[in-house]
Amino acid sequence: MSPSTSRPGAHGTLITVAPTGAEHSKADVPNLPVTVEDLVRTARDCERVGAAMIHLHVRDRDAKPTLDLGLLRETVGAVRENSNLIVQLSTGGAVTDSEADRLAVLDALPDSASCSMGTVNFGDDVFLNRWEFIVELHKRMRERDIVPEYEIFDLGQLTTLRRLLDEHGLPSGGHVHLDLVLGVPGGMAGDLETVAAALRLVPEGATFSATGVGRSTLPVLLASLSAGGHLRVGMEDTTTYARGEKVKDNAQLVARASSLSRIAQRPPIGPDEARVLLGVAR
Repeated sequence: MSPSTSRPGAHGTLITVAPTGAEHSKADVPNLPVTVEDLVRTARDCERVGAAMIHLHVRDRDAKPTLDLGLLRETVGAVRENSNLIVQLSTGGAVTDSEADRLAVLDALPDSASCSMGTVNFGDDVFLNRWEFIVELHKRMRERDIVPEYEIFDLGQLTTLRRLLDEHGLPSGGHVHLDLVLGVPGGMAGDLETVAAALRLVPEGATFSATGVGRSTLPVLLASLSAGGHLRVGMEDTTTYARGEKVKDNAQLVARASSLSRIAQRPPIGPDEARVLLGVAR
């Protein structure tokens, strides 16, 4: 089934920036934003060049990934106070985080949160998402008026999404938005053929963005634009801008995505239009 093109904002491009993630070491990537101040500055810079939503992981004072609720709340509040971006928290955390800690992320009350649709090999690790955990995330987000972004790492997870919606109903906001994550070692390949295969399984009326990890960043970005989809870019997913050239900062990746969106005649939409598109209440 085809994604929706009738919703407000569907003819522009929603650009999400994922600035940090839980995989990269600050020692290996010195320019990775890890403090609250870093993330606020990143939010401002990326909003200025075309981002409408920010997908956040947080780090502790040693720059290690954490799901500390106090720090999550502080970060959500600081980004809201200093930008107009939609604030989305990751409930994935790091692959070692417990289900209880991942569920507690929702108590920071972001505008949106990720909801991964299944277990996937993640390089040498396993990113575990049991069916019962997925259902609990979906229900708790609806109770808190948090809009989910359903993360799809493999084609079978689109079948899981259909089952979730059939058995447990629509999410908060009433609209289904998903993110195709391609190029993860163990997940979907980051190429045009896989994007096309995934689109045949997207629920009717849903919107989608696409994320290309590593060297698949540009192929996936271009494929998503050509198919009427939206984009996620950022240093969570790639630290290389071009062959032999490291990413300067997240705004550099957002600016490139914005430029290509305009070339495709689907210019970036702002945060307010993105809220309407996704059904964000706040």
